[in-house]
Amino acid sequence: MLAELVHIIHRSIGDYGYLAVFLAIFLEDFGLPVPGETLLVTAAAVAAQHALNIWLLAGIAWLGAVFGDNVGFLIGHTGGHVLLIRYGNRVGLTADNLAKVERFVERYGAPIIVVARFVVIARQLNGVAAGSLGMHWLRFLAFNCIGAALWVGFWSTIAYWLGKGVFSFLATMQSVEPLAIGAGCAVLALAATYVCWRIRRRRQMGRM
Repeated sequence: MLAELVHIIHRSIGDYGYLAVFLAIFLEDFGLPVPGETLLVTAAAVAAQHALNIWLLAGIAWLGAVFGDNVGFLIGHTGGHVLLIRYGNRVGLTADNLAKVERFVERYGAPIIVVARFVVIARQLNGVAAGSLGMHWLRFLAFNCIGAALWVGFWSTIAYWLGKGVFSFLATMQSVEPLAIGAGCAVLALAATYVCWRIRRRRQMGRM
């Protein structure tokens, strides 16, 4: 059953993984509540078993991050963030969150775009905030590309190597499963024998 489940996951991510990762990160990066980071980590872990190419996955994730933040920048620059907030309330995107990120970006400037990539909420709204504050697009783009590269590189590398360890462990457990079942049955048999012996012993002592 475990092997079948792992196979299904591999096949599903192999078929839709790249597109799913791109869209999730792209949509997340201009404010929508999509688990882009979680999907990147999951896909990178599965790539450890060659269901996906880790280099292609990282490149697509980077493109999704850069494009998504640039859409956010355009929304902020053209005043569309008001519309985004108005309808974003239904999915947890609030004016307070955007105001916090705007203060964050305004205080520290363009270099903070790199750091914002690793901070929840700031990652989703830093493009919108930079655009609404009138930051020069090329300056934003440069730091956005750097931040996206560091973010994707960090999470995909960590998840890839952890994935190698996890799937190796699962494979080992699967190979020793018959031995584990046999050992478990032997332990239960010994325990049952001991309990029966103790009960019989007590009965014999009670007759004395």
